[in-house]
Amino acid sequence: MKFLRFSFVFVLFISLLAGLCSAAVETPTPLLPKEFAGWRLVKSSPVNSNPMAADAANAAVLKEYGFTDVTIATYSRDDGRQVTVKAARFQDASGAFGAYTFYRTANMHSEEIGDQGSSLGARVLFFHGKILADAIFTRLSGMSAAELRELSDTLPKALGSESKLPDLVGYLPKQSYVKDSAKYIVGPLALQQTAAVGAQLVDFTKGAEVVLGDYKISNNTGKLILIGYPTAQIATSELKRIEQAEQAHQLQEDLLAKRRTGRMLVLVLGDIGADAAKELASAVNYDTDVTWNQNTYQNPKDNVGRVVLGGIILAAVIMGMLLVSSIAFGGFRVAVKRLLPGKVFDRPEQVEIIGLHLSDKGPEGQNRA
Repeated sequence: MKFLRFSFVFVLFISLLAGLCSAAVETPTPLLPKEFAGWRLVKSSPVNSNPMAADAANAAVLKEYGFTDVTIATYSRDDGRQVTVKAARFQDASGAFGAYTFYRTANMHSEEIGDQGSSLGARVLFFHGKILADAIFTRLSGMSAAELRELSDTLPKALGSESKLPDLVGYLPKQSYVKDSAKYIVGPLALQQTAAVGAQLVDFTKGAEVVLGDYKISNNTGKLILIGYPTAQIATSELKRIEQAEQAHQLQEDLLAKRRTGRMLVLVLGDIGADAAKELASAVNYDTDVTWNQNTYQNPKDNVGRVVLGGIILAAVIMGMLLVSSIAFGGFRVAVKRLLPGKVFDRPEQVEIIGLHLSDKGPEGQNRA
């Protein structure tokens, strides 16, 4: 009876513990704080993993960037002002940056908020780590930017590889570049909605990532397209495919210049002229990221034969040490017994020998005799 009662209590305890653990796992981490810089939370929506809750019109684009969840909160101050903040979380900082460039428009002004920020009127868009925030004020003040910077500091941090931003943007030439025109794209839907570029130029199934940048040269505009692939071999084959499609008049665009550098393809469109386009394309040069701790030579210690020989030598050394220690222990014992007989080893009081005396005749044997 006691065993059954104990079993029932144990099973009930395990069930409750499992329920609490599952609830803790299923509850998403809050994205926005309850208060910041004098703003107090009025209402907020539950964290939602459906991209439709973030942007119904561009839900598929958000999924391309690695959208995970979103929450919307409204804050107020004592002076009656309110701000509505929509915070969307992505799998990594690259996704948040890409979504930021997707929503950033040409007429926005740069702001020093988070990792990057832009504003237009009462709307402020910024991203920090893998969080993209879109804030809309009822009325701005001179401290609104500083208040959002404090909000940015409270957002969940991106750690490790999740915090790495795409390096492809850094290859955009600075000369003649139209400020804040860069777009980072990792899927065909974002490419289709961001720029009038045909799908024939990019194969996203091979791990492509794209950066677009606008340039103004002699009052003419052009667009620079950088397409990054995982390896230089893939980039080479993709360039050949584009050249074949161009010769067959299958491209929607007229390419003014095209070349490959490392794992990147460089394409130039627009009306800046062929010479300016070639000069712009030649300004992009891929540079591999090599660190000092990267092994670029043949180390003799990596030779398999040396490893085997080292193992044999180690085994021989260990056997030699065992042999020497055995001889030393035995020799020490013999020497002590000769110098101090019966003093250290084999003392009489420590030696007890049980003798059976099987050859002796007992009393019974004597009587029989």
